[in-house]
Amino acid sequence: MKSPDISTTASTQRRPFRIMFVCLGNICRSPAAQGVMESLIRDSSLETQIEVDSAGTASYHIGRLPDNRMLAAAAKRGFKLQSQAKELTKTHVADRQLVLAMDRDNYAEIVRISGAGTNPVGQVRMLSDFLDETWPRDVPDPYHGGESGFEFVLDMLETACPNILSKCMQWTST
Repeated sequence: MKSPDISTTASTQRRPFRIMFVCLGNICRSPAAQGVMESLIRDSSLETQIEVDSAGTASYHIGRLPDNRMLAAAAKRGFKLQSQAKELTKTHVADRQLVLAMDRDNYAEIVRISGAGTNPVGQVRMLSDFLDETWPRDVPDPYHGGESGFEFVLDMLETACPNILSKCMQWTST
């Protein structure tokens, strides 16, 4: 996988490498991804090198905390989700070195919002780009389902996030 198409990396700017996770409403998948990644970053003592946040492509839940079912599922695994939902903007995309879509619909919306047309900026990727082919291409939205959906999403995130962190460390060291 090639590095994101960015003119300067976080290491040359002396700014943290910035990652944003994006789903539809920013109350289930993307805040869970943010929480998993924040935990990995803390465990690796990389808080000054990597920043992470999340957003939604829709404005349904702006200002709300993550869904209570996702909060509970994450807490069982030791993750604390503290973000408040916000809507993705063009500035968010431009200001992040890596923007990760939870599914193909959100990927298309990120590209639309960014103004990149059919030729998206290199830093916009699918979360599943960091998983092997045994996983689904889209992180399923658990919002209308039961507890097992939230658990499956966390399984995907706990598998992808270490790969994302490793790749970010490679990109920032070049």
